[in-house]
Amino acid sequence: MQSEYILTEVQGAVGIIRLNRPNVRNALCLAMIDELAAAVDMLEANAAIGALVVTGDDRAFAAGADIKEMMAFQSFTDVFMPDFNAGNWLRLSTCRKPTIAAVAGFALGGGCELALMCDFILAAETAKFGQLEVTVVG
Repeated sequence: MQSEYILTEVQGAVGIIRLNRPNVRNALCLAMIDELAAAVDMLEANAAIGALVVTGDDRAFAAGADIKEMMAFQSFTDVFMPDFNAGNWLRLSTCRKPTIAAVAGFALGGGCELALMCDFILAAETAKFGQLEVTVVG
């Protein structure tokens, strides 16, 4: 399965979900989260798949939420509306198969949270985790 922001492949009994917005260091937008949830659904339903790996690229696992997309919201509380920060956002954490975050480069904000939703994290020496939203001023 290939979609706009997610690449999905199967290698043996492992389903691989690759975040694919390299031009913005895999910033998490609404469409990407929806595609991620659909990929988890598909791989979880496949009896031949024993585990899922979520990864990005060498520069970034995911550099956090897409701030440009968030700028369209009228207030800070709008960010937490069901469509943006709930529903499909939590889908990875409810997967019944083991999930592994393979992290290289940045895993910041929502990207760090996405990695933490997995059962295991394999971090490359280049992995950098952080919650930078505490420094964002509106």
